[in-house]
Amino acid sequence: MNEEFGGRVALVTGGASGIGLAVARRLAAGGAAVVVADRDQEGALRAVNALETDGAEAAAVALDVADAPSVANAVRFTVETFGGLHLAVNNAGISVPPTPVGELDPEVWRRVVDINLTGVFHTLRYEIPAMLENGGGAIVNMASILGTNGFPGASAYVAAKHGVVGLTKSAALEYAGRNIRVNAVGPGFVDTPLLNGADAAARRMLVSLHPQGRLGRAEEVAEMTAFLLSDRASFVQGGYHLVDGGYAAR
Repeated sequence: MNEEFGGRVALVTGGASGIGLAVARRLAAGGAAVVVADRDQEGALRAVNALETDGAEAAAVALDVADAPSVANAVRFTVETFGGLHLAVNNAGISVPPTPVGELDPEVWRRVVDINLTGVFHTLRYEIPAMLENGGGAIVNMASILGTNGFPGASAYVAAKHGVVGLTKSAALEYAGRNIRVNAVGPGFVDTPLLNGADAAARRMLVSLHPQGRLGRAEEVAEMTAFLLSDRASFVQGGYHLVDGGYAAR
């Protein structure tokens, strides 16, 4: 364990699995005290147990990012447990089965946007005041390669992730003068539990979209996230940083 993030407190939403778990591990390995926030409270507790076994300070909290009071409670829990909030990764999100926009159930649209976009607004809304009390901090919002590209059958997800990129830029401008950095990461398709429902043909198709010829790994996204949260990225503000194996370069 190094001390890159020593003395800092991090909140990671959707931290029980996939990219969120990889980020929590990376920040803990850098010395941060990490709060793992997730709707899957049992998964969050398992993640915390693993982090503590590795010598990290960690805690779990139940979180539904679509519900503002739940977000406010998670931020309050973080501050009360570890004494402040310095770093945040707003990663919680969902995907749904592919459906053309002309056939998409409006309730499915609302659910995706509520979690993937409004959820990021909720987390920013409560994280930023907590960070200001500490004199500043750094935030990464987890967007997607689909924050810049379209994708058939994923209109709600694409719209939400485009929204995350715009929200990130606006928040970055608003708080740049108050020592809060806000950036977004855009992963390509990453081999996480979100792809567990994809059959072999679908996985081959997704692999073919990446010039490097493979899916991404959660740890690769975590490294970019850690860089953006670190002092090494002290002049990086309002950016949208791809980790996509060349997907957007085609």
